[in-house]
Amino acid sequence: MSKPLSLARLLLISSALVAPVALAQTDPAGTTGADAGGAVTSGTPTAAEQADSDAGNVDVSIPGADIVVTGRRTTNVSQAAPQVVNVLSAADIKRTGEGDIAGSLQRVTGLSVVSGGYVYVRGLGDRYSLALLNGSPLPSPEPLKRVVPLDIFPTSVIASTLVQKTYSANFPGEFGGGVINLTTKAIPAESYLEIGFGSSANTETSGQLGYTHYGSKSDWTGFDDSSRDVPPLLKQAFASGTPFPNISRTDQQAIAMQFLNADTSVVQRTNSLPFNFSASLNGGTAVDVGSDGRLGVIATASYSNKWRTRDNLQQSSLDVSQGAGKSYQQVATDNEITVNGLLGLGLELGEQKLRWTNLYIRDTLKRSALNIGQNDGLIQGADYLTQSTGWYERQLIDTQLVGEFKLSDALSLDMRGGFANSQREAPYEREFTYVRSNRDLATDPVGDRFVNALNRQRGDASVTFSDLNEDLWFAGADLSYKIAPGFSLTAGYAFNDTKRRSSRYELHFDAVNLPVPVQQLRPDYLLSDATIQLYDLGLLEFSGNYPVYDAALRTHAGYAQVQADLFAGLSVNAGVRYEKGEMSVTGVDVYNTGLTPFNEIRKDYWLPAVTFTFEAAKGLQLRASGSKTIARPQFRELIAQPYLDTESNRFFRGNPFLQDSQLWNADIRAEWYMGKDERITAAAFYKKIDNPIETYTTITDTYNVTTSFANAPEATLYGAELEVQKYVPLDTLSDSSFFVSRRIALIGNYTYTQSKLKVGAGDTTIPYTYTTGEPPAASDFFLNGVPLTGQSDHLVNLQLGLEDTDTLSQQTFLLTYASDRVTSRGPNLQPDIKERPGIQLDFVARQGVKLPGGINSEVKFEARNILGRKFQEFQEQDGNRVYYNRYKIGTTIAASMTVAF
Repeated sequence: MSKPLSLARLLLISSALVAPVALAQTDPAGTTGADAGGAVTSGTPTAAEQADSDAGNVDVSIPGADIVVTGRRTTNVSQAAPQVVNVLSAADIKRTGEGDIAGSLQRVTGLSVVSGGYVYVRGLGDRYSLALLNGSPLPSPEPLKRVVPLDIFPTSVIASTLVQKTYSANFPGEFGGGVINLTTKAIPAESYLEIGFGSSANTETSGQLGYTHYGSKSDWTGFDDSSRDVPPLLKQAFASGTPFPNISRTDQQAIAMQFLNADTSVVQRTNSLPFNFSASLNGGTAVDVGSDGRLGVIATASYSNKWRTRDNLQQSSLDVSQGAGKSYQQVATDNEITVNGLLGLGLELGEQKLRWTNLYIRDTLKRSALNIGQNDGLIQGADYLTQSTGWYERQLIDTQLVGEFKLSDALSLDMRGGFANSQREAPYEREFTYVRSNRDLATDPVGDRFVNALNRQRGDASVTFSDLNEDLWFAGADLSYKIAPGFSLTAGYAFNDTKRRSSRYELHFDAVNLPVPVQQLRPDYLLSDATIQLYDLGLLEFSGNYPVYDAALRTHAGYAQVQADLFAGLSVNAGVRYEKGEMSVTGVDVYNTGLTPFNEIRKDYWLPAVTFTFEAAKGLQLRASGSKTIARPQFRELIAQPYLDTESNRFFRGNPFLQDSQLWNADIRAEWYMGKDERITAAAFYKKIDNPIETYTTITDTYNVTTSFANAPEATLYGAELEVQKYVPLDTLSDSSFFVSRRIALIGNYTYTQSKLKVGAGDTTIPYTYTTGEPPAASDFFLNGVPLTGQSDHLVNLQLGLEDTDTLSQQTFLLTYASDRVTSRGPNLQPDIKERPGIQLDFVARQGVKLPGGINSEVKFEARNILGRKFQEFQEQDGNRVYYNRYKIGTTIAASMTVAF
């Protein structure tokens, strides 16, 4: 099993990665930045960007984008905006020193970053977060998730990032915790070219034991060389609509002999896994057009190759008080290759703006795993050895055109439209199970050996082919009219049309009386052409009656909104949105059964929102807001197909009977702005949720665990948050030039939340297993008074940093804490499955440097998870703890460098 690196080895990694830093000299101009993931950013803001930031001129591309309240004499956009927002300008983003948007957003109160790049607002999970790009929908490159990993966006291409925590009618109605809107740069302020590269190592992975499999020669690029394409005979069988039991044994064998066998099924041990590597290239330029026009282009490309090994304890139990009935130790190695590209064109003609943004993201995961353990639900005392391999391709292509037109001093028009395509392919997802009975040799001649009889009782072998394709078309228009100073009206329309097709075919090899010597063969020999023919192997299909599903969502929305200064110091932002949605899931009748399962949600909503802002004194203002919003089920939650979530190592199955959730939101807040970028805020919030969608777990008597989704009757959530941001100049400590421009940054926020489900005696719910008759009682799945899944009672973020206000020089400690949170309702009303995030301490240092020849550059050093936090997901009862997942995360040391020309 994998062992942690010794302290000496950790120090060696640290020294090797930061070597470039020691060779560099400080650059008083402080120019550029990059992170270990290859995302690159200019290190300090240009003069034009800084001037715009100081003047409060922030480029924000959203419906009704005039967020600065007329007549408010403040350059602090968060203070002047009519809603509870945080806006990071290009200058603000660069000053944070982070190389990607996810990193820079860590400084915003109430936001947390999960799994490196997934940003959650107020701690609420991905169901209640919304991401937009230039005010338009931003599909995730991982179709099994809704939240977009924002670490894929380098800060060099972003003009601003807006985070809004209170709802306003110009945003889509699916608004729970908040919205994050990214605005790309329309025109670069000046021409630039940046090259970045970085490397990182983890104490649990780099240089340690791991597993991999061959696959194909081009796997390192994240693109398969077509070796994993669905074999021709299998493709014909899928297209024919003939059930596998009706396919002759001879034809089944012909199909099986076309499978890519050894390359995708033989797991190989690697004694020393490589370090992570990344590289990126960013550039932009602009030219004058006519007397008052400017045309610009921005392009970025990046590549990263990362490794991760988890030595994971996986357990499950029918009765937690009696301990684990199934316990496996799994060692899994993931090789993740990410390729990104962005091309943006911008045209400014006077006050008119056009943006054409094209985004390409491809993320590929190559997975190899071995696990061994016992399962009391099968053969008691026997050992089960399971080997699994997988190749998961995820891809997003997004193109959008945005026009912002100033028709007169009082009238403006915004128009946007575009297309996005998401794909996920998982060919040759393979699993082999070998069994060692550990029985007396007189009873079982091979009781001391692992065998695979290919009969599902004493061994199994399966291969699964999955494919997902989703197309999204969107369009919108917004018209704003300023009737008088401090009084404006905005009206808009938005249209979205999403269509998805998802297929999953699961095949198992079948043998009758396979000779014992053959049962002991390794996977590629066990399923070789010779074995298939000599021992008459066949194929069984476990795909169900509907291996293919279609899903669709079409929405039409219109809104009207008013912004008005009622009298000195009091303003109101009020509006209403009408949104009509048609969502459907259809099982494709590929086997001509004559039945086509169909479920549909057709609903329309009136979604009002109002926010009052009162300026009580200079720098002190009070806000109160209320709204109604919705949360629709995600496609992955609706489609009744199983899928493996590689992050949690669990199978999920959708539920086509899910319904929309409705939320009533209230928020009160006090904000004291002590100076530029300095503030103390305190807030209280409340949410009432009808039909919240909750995850729950089921378990069979053989300890097969599946997680699904169902609507609980009702839930409430309330809490409070406190934020403090203060800078302490150091120029008073000494006349030394070192202290003149430096300051200490003290940033902290705390969020306290309580939530509970409300389940009454007459309440019902519909699980995915429902067929006909009366729906089961909700109390069979949910307990009254338990918290919502995904919610921690306590969230703490602290930052203590030393930074230079004139050049790029930053050293920051970041401490985060989250209390236990429920990941899924326990099976059969057992205790809930919980995650213990705990405390994480990170250190990040960035320094601008000048290379020989006057070339500007920047180096960055990171130490993540310094305290060695572990991942723990468990059930607990009567002093017994059953771990669904427990593994060491390890400490990551990273260094990177960016050169700007």
